[in-house]
Amino acid sequence: MALTGKIETDVEIKASAAKFHEMVTHKPHHISNVSSNNIQGCDLHEGDWGTVGTIIYWNYFHDGKARVAKERIEAIDAEKNLVTFRVIEGDLMEHYKSFLITIQATPKGEGCSVHWTMEYEKHHGDITDPHTLLQFVVEVSNDIDVHLTAQE
Repeated sequence: MALTGKIETDVEIKASAAKFHEMVTHKPHHISNVSSNNIQGCDLHEGDWGTVGTIIYWNYFHDGKARVAKERIEAIDAEKNLVTFRVIEGDLMEHYKSFLITIQATPKGEGCSVHWTMEYEKHHGDITDPHTLLQFVVEVSNDIDVHLTAQE
């Protein structure tokens, strides 16, 4: 069984790519207000919102348990509506040596397509791929969409 992996999913939403990117890059601390079943909190640990190198601390609920993650913003491309986070501490690090999450919102028709990519390296071969996290990010994306389209 391979120790490295990559899983992806696309979420079609009605909000614009720019608005979705703005929310996940510059206002992630607002996500707990719009997806409170999944995200309980998001705090700035170091740096400034929407800046490469910034450290963000998440409290979230996944697979029936309260969990935490500390992430560093690795890359931001405003033109491509892309942001990449590297998990550096927290529950995921119990199972993975590295975990990278890339989110890209691409304009599509009236709304956009949000492409989530998770690249990871497991500590050992008995660890399952994080497919339940894909369902989690789909739910969060849809919650953000409801919030953003309600503002229009």
